[in-house]
Amino acid sequence: MSKIAVVPGSFDPITMGHLDIIKRASTIFDEVKVVVMNNSSKNPLFSVEERVELISQVTSTIPNVQVESFSGLLIDYAVEVKANAIIRGLRAVSDFEYEMQITSMNRFLNENIETLFMVSNNHYSFLSSSIVKEVAKYKGNITGLVPEAVENALKLKFQ
Repeated sequence: MSKIAVVPGSFDPITMGHLDIIKRASTIFDEVKVVVMNNSSKNPLFSVEERVELISQVTSTIPNVQVESFSGLLIDYAVEVKANAIIRGLRAVSDFEYEMQITSMNRFLNENIETLFMVSNNHYSFLSSSIVKEVAKYKGNITGLVPEAVENALKLKFQ
């Protein structure tokens, strides 16, 4: 029986911090499902389809990673793909409170799926998609903060 992890997020856009978590999860689990969730409280720059395509491009060299999108509850997606765990990245202590609320609700809805927290690499602890978009909007340097394909996509969006 293979061990399956879900790495959820809005990924608008995927950053090197996200990619680091995905790569690390891929060394622990047999399969990693990166799922682009439609967060109704956010106004995304990239469409869900664009985000799936960008993530697919930048994870194409990791054979046990699949990229999908899902509308609905994360826990329902995790059940659907028979996941053993949900992987959440933590950048700072401030992330923990929010992530703990989500984890507690997911545990309430289904106690059979574990949530595991991965602390981000120190190089990316300040990094968020929102910050990257803001810097890119004003033509700032985002090289090394996002994969090259994402950097190019951001430049096109803000032309």
